[in-house]
Amino acid sequence: MTTREEMLERVRRALERPQTGSVAAPSSTLDLTGVMPPLAPEEYQAKFQAEWEKVAGVAQRAATIEELEAVLQKILAGSGTQAVVLSRNPLLTELHIADRLRAAGKLVTSWAGDPAGAEKPTLSQFGAASFQAGVGITGVECVLAETGSLVLTSVTEGAQIASLAPPVHVALYRRSQLVGSLDEVLARLPVSPLAGQISPGRSVVIVTGTSRTADIEQVLIHGVHGPCEAHAILVEESCR
Repeated sequence: MTTREEMLERVRRALERPQTGSVAAPSSTLDLTGVMPPLAPEEYQAKFQAEWEKVAGVAQRAATIEELEAVLQKILAGSGTQAVVLSRNPLLTELHIADRLRAAGKLVTSWAGDPAGAEKPTLSQFGAASFQAGVGITGVECVLAETGSLVLTSVTEGAQIASLAPPVHVALYRRSQLVGSLDEVLARLPVSPLAGQISPGRSVVIVTGTSRTADIEQVLIHGVHGPCEAHAILVEESCR
């Protein structure tokens, strides 16, 4: 009797279960055919939306800047907040999100700073603003279709607390940022080409729906450790 068989026999005796025969050694290879079939690029958006909505995420689309403004105003009105924090994602700058929100009377704190000349907030100031804000708006590094996830990195977002502290998280993304698998996500992550040098996007946050837990009596509660509401808005190329 091998050491492995002796160990299993002791377990059987402790559980008072008779030996029913030898246990086959685990296979060294697994056939995963059909378990997670690859997605075609034209399937990415529909797959992401289906998986995102399964985990209580809200998927929306904006084809024009007017549609985007209407979607954002509806989210902000529903949150009942005047305070909003923005990450430094280039898409937010391209779309002038901070300026549009300020024009609507919102109190905006941006990690990218105020183009009007106000001093860029410190990390502690931005963190405090994020915990006081009702809505955090970010971009993404990419969008993972197969699991319905948003991938954010420090290289594009800066301080990622904008996606974690406010009760409502809104993420904007382009169709070109959709990927099918985790392998593609890893291939896209910014990594330093020099050995020993810290990678610029070393902090990565993967968001799959709202924050939730069922630790207490198996009752599912949203928003315990982060946002209780999560919106992913597809911003089409026509929206500029």
